[in-house]
Amino acid sequence: MAKESILVVEDVEEIQELIRYNLSREGYPVQIVETGEEALKLARSARPDLIILDLMLPGIDGLEVCRELRNDSETREIPIVMATAKGEEADIVTGLELGADDYITKPFSPRVLIARVKAVLRRRAGEVTDETAVIRRHTMVIHPGRHEVLVDGEPVSLTYTEFKILHLLARRPGWVFTRYQIVDTVRGSEHPVSDRSVDVQIVGLRKKLGSVGKYIETVRGVGYRFKE
Repeated sequence: MAKESILVVEDVEEIQELIRYNLSREGYPVQIVETGEEALKLARSARPDLIILDLMLPGIDGLEVCRELRNDSETREIPIVMATAKGEEADIVTGLELGADDYITKPFSPRVLIARVKAVLRRRAGEVTDETAVIRRHTMVIHPGRHEVLVDGEPVSLTYTEFKILHLLARRPGWVFTRYQIVDTVRGSEHPVSDRSVDVQIVGLRKKLGSVGKYIETVRGVGYRFKE
């Protein structure tokens, strides 16, 4: 069975070949471009199934490429894995807030790269798009329509804000959400939350969820995710 096509946006030849070799060995068709301008053009014409996007590019940088792809109705659903040098925490956070699905730091292990690519493609394929759909994760069941959460069959009493945060994380297991993305989910409701209070909400959620609380993971310097 044909595998998903991948567009690699990278201007360093050694990294290009490393990525090409390992993805091709896994059976993925790979196209490589070196600039942000080429990436935007090819993404719109070829519609790859996933993009691996370097941040430091000649001309338009990776953050701007991500922003333009997410603002275009024809490309906004294409998964993006950002590649960034170590220590660029601010760029990682900005990239995730712009809509990147994941990131990988340089230098990276080929095995880690392949695992990240497969995880993002798997999550996209199985993503829950109906916000009213019942979600089952581990021993937890979330009924959005009823505003109800069950753990081991027992109801868990959550505040409006706690429920919204849990629903966001559980809908996309494995995805990393920044504090600002979590704030945006609740913003506009009658129960506002600030980025500084997100940590407090998470602590409360973990405690109330009991055995399931351990699956809400902290991603240091970035935000939170619900473990698959």
